[in-house]
Amino acid sequence: MPELAGRDLHLVKKALAIAVLAIQRSPDGPFRSESDLTDMKSLLDEMIESDVELEHYARAARIAVTGQPD
Repeated sequence: MPELAGRDLHLVKKALAIAVLAIQRSPDGPFRSESDLTDMKSLLDEMIESDVELEHYARAARIAVTGQPD
């Protein structure tokens, strides 16, 4: 895996946060990948350094997925 830093790291964190929220909002069923959800959440947890940073990316994901600022 490449070493990520700066904007590249930011984009990966944001993409993971958006993907996690999108999967969580999808209906339960055969097309919802719980293993992907679990793995993405674990990866994001490893990359996030603080609760403040986590909330920043969670808010950005909500805006991207819902189009609403909270």
